Amino acid sequence: MADFAVPVMWAGELGETLDFYKTLGYAVTYEQTRPYCYGAVQRPGYDLHFYAAKDGDSTPAADLGCLVMVGEVEQLHAGFSAALRAKYGKVPARGIPRITRMRPGQTRFTVYDPAGNGVTYIRHDEPAMEYGGSSRLTGLAKVIDNARILRFSKQDDRAARRALESGLRKHGATATALERAHALADLVEIAVAEQDSARAAELRGKIAELTLTAEERTVIAEHLRIATDLAEWLDAD
Repeated sequence: MADFAVPVMWAGELGETLDFYKTLGYAVTYEQTRPYCYGAVQRPGYDLHFYAAKDGDSTPAADLGCLVMVGEVEQLHAGFSAALRAKYGKVPARGIPRITRMRPGQTRFTVYDPAGNGVTYIRHDEPAMEYGGSSRLTGLAKVIDNARILRFSKQDDRAARRALESGLRKHGATATALERAHALADLVEIAVAEQDSARAAELRGKIAELTLTAEERTVIAEHLRIATDLAEWLDAD
């Protein structure tokens, strides 16, 4: 048998944590409450284990989590989203537990369980990410690429929003109208994720004011569909 590693994470309330993973389609393979809490779950190809001492700190000393390398992520994300919606009445996208969003071309997402562990599912063939934006790009285009990485890899909408807003101030005068529209469309998506409908509407208005060709309008309409799909993902019953 080949060598392999099994991550051991914070158990929290063990029964609640194991039940959460059962919702995602994991099988519970071990559950123990004495003399300490220990549990294990399994999906084809990998296991996750959880531990908590009976007489120690009630919370972990640091943020815990693991990476799971998988063959695909979009179908997995869709399946997890449907299971969580069925359990909670809507997709838990904020707080704990929660699942991060997906968009076309994204290669990873993270699920945070009730104990606060973050399990990140990454596609095997995920390309290398250049933090700060691709070295092949310049100006606003590079800012947009950096914001994409901040959202995909770090799940940091706040940093992405700040980067885009700063990029528009710095490069807006020299960027093409299409580049400005793409940056604004990304900000619409972030506003939807932050549940700021007024801001999303304001940004859509700014896009409408740009001078774009009919073909460019079609391209941006496709980009804005990401925000529309996100709103439906967040609000679907």
